[in-house]
Amino acid sequence: MELKETVLTALGRHKQVVLYTVGAGASLLGLWLGYKYVVRKPKKLTQVGVVSQLLLHPLKSGKALQIATAECLRMGLKYGELRDRQWLVVTEDGQMVTGRQEPRLVLLQMTAEGLNICLNAPDMEELKVPLHQPSNNIMDCRVFGADIQGRDCGDEVSEWLTRYLASDKTFRMVHYEPHMKARQSAKIARPFPPDEEVAYPDAAPVMLLSEASVQDLNTRLDKDVTVARFRPSIVVSDCEAFSEDTWHEIQIGSVRMKRVMACGRCVFTTVDPETGVISRKEPLDTLKGYRQCDPSLKTLHKTAPLFGQYYIVKQTGVLHVGEPVYKISY
Repeated sequence: MELKETVLTALGRHKQVVLYTVGAGASLLGLWLGYKYVVRKPKKLTQVGVVSQLLLHPLKSGKALQIATAECLRMGLKYGELRDRQWLVVTEDGQMVTGRQEPRLVLLQMTAEGLNICLNAPDMEELKVPLHQPSNNIMDCRVFGADIQGRDCGDEVSEWLTRYLASDKTFRMVHYEPHMKARQSAKIARPFPPDEEVAYPDAAPVMLLSEASVQDLNTRLDKDVTVARFRPSIVVSDCEAFSEDTWHEIQIGSVRMKRVMACGRCVFTTVDPETGVISRKEPLDTLKGYRQCDPSLKTLHKTAPLFGQYYIVKQTGVLHVGEPVYKISY
């Protein structure tokens, strides 16, 4: 009895210490469990496809470069000195010009050779100009109503473009540089995180589309269209049509990307990438018949049919054609 009383008395005297010790232990346990199951939440990778094409569009609305490998950066794909959609055709007062207004832009291809950019288009001599022209003016430009800047690419480019497009307007070309203020994606479409930025793309740094989705569309058309019509950055094969709509987070090599929203389609899809002719009908009319958004998303997409998915880049790296595409789940 004396021993029991002694122990109880000691416990009573040090009750606070015991409680503090137990409490601290519980807190540490909670932190460890939180780290294990939240911070280091195990992820599961399930292969859902294979990268079949990487397409870089240096000039907005220009012809794509089909490449075997590309850096995937926060603001899109990069290949050598060329970055995706970081050159833009504008009017003299800085308003953007795309294939919607000038369909023949889709036939204009930009490549890089050393420290020069090269412009090629049907019935035009190749034009080479310096990639960097720091003494040229910086123009204030407007892209879908948003302010942005671009370094003017010079009078020689302006004359070449104006002659090619055969318009009564004068056209210029500008180049986005890293120090310039970018457009915030969240101001373009509200589902984007506030820290995401783009230069001249419509909304997102990466657009992904599967070959199967294009094949599904072709079963409904009188004349087939190609993936090039929809201007994606990444094309995926070995999957079912529209399965990309459900890939909320993906990994390709070391690159991780997160889906933000579907890509709403416009009249630009009716420009034939092989001829530069706009029909203003197909495949847009057919897409409108079966690819409308859920009624709850009407304020976001309105009547635009959905085809392809916009992704943001969570972890940068290098992409290769032939790499497996994994869906990430937790």
